[in-house]
Amino acid sequence: MTFFQTGDLNYLLAEQPAIVHFRWSPSESWGATWLFLFTSISTYIITAATLHLLLRLFRCRHPVSLGPFPALHSLALALLSAIIFTGILLSSIAEIRDTRWFWRRSKTPFQWLLCFPLGTRPSGRVFFWSYIFYLSRFLHIFKTFFTILRNPRSFPYFQLFNHSILIVMTFIWLEFTQSFQVLAILSMTLVFTLVYGYRFCIEIGLQKSYFPFSMFCQIVLVVTNLAWHIGVLILHFLKGGCNGMGAWVFNSVLNSFVLFFVLDFYVRKCLCIERDFAAFGVETKPLTSETKSKNTVCFNPRT
Repeated sequence: MTFFQTGDLNYLLAEQPAIVHFRWSPSESWGATWLFLFTSISTYIITAATLHLLLRLFRCRHPVSLGPFPALHSLALALLSAIIFTGILLSSIAEIRDTRWFWRRSKTPFQWLLCFPLGTRPSGRVFFWSYIFYLSRFLHIFKTFFTILRNPRSFPYFQLFNHSILIVMTFIWLEFTQSFQVLAILSMTLVFTLVYGYRFCIEIGLQKSYFPFSMFCQIVLVVTNLAWHIGVLILHFLKGGCNGMGAWVFNSVLNSFVLFFVLDFYVRKCLCIERDFAAFGVETKPLTSETKSKNTVCFNPRT
């Protein structure tokens, strides 16, 4: 006896009335206002800075024991990312099936995923899952607080900046119905599923891999995101315009800052990089002098 059939999964994630008839609006969607966006990000930054300051004032130099919470958090994010990935994949297939008559003469299904037709509104299946992805970003920010508690001596500027930028970008995707967001969410949720699944295994005591898995996933994500941006720009001029190009420009600026910080982060670590570091908000455990010598790989710049 099977508990779940393909049709049941498709209905659950793509055909429910709440999903099909979803509409992004301040009156119907929680967190869909600019005031909420800026208030939440400000609260996040102030809370993180306050926590770090309190730990410094009380001269807390040793990691704070967090028990099973980091492992449970990583497991929750891995499962949630997998659900969003499956949901938006099934929803994209359904949306292409239902709306292809409108744009099939000018676009292929892949081009539709990359370049929404002009006049597209943030309603329907794929935007429901884009909204869920936007809300999930607020669950990711707890990794920042875990990092601060585990390493009171340093402040995670990169994580703080990265999480804030991603919250703003996902809000803009919905607010301006920006093109390429479906492909971006598919690639990001796939990477998050793998990374947080890996982090969960590490948290429960499994052996770490010598392969820099988190760094590899981060690089793949940066490359694919750059490819989506270039693809939208090309289709915008070849196919008569893509929806949300003003937001695309602003998003590109934000992504440039993210790319700069990512490259700066890895360049600083390229000569002596820790094996257990964070990728897109996955925190590192503080290393002692003994473990640092075991878990750190230094590269010879001449090789």
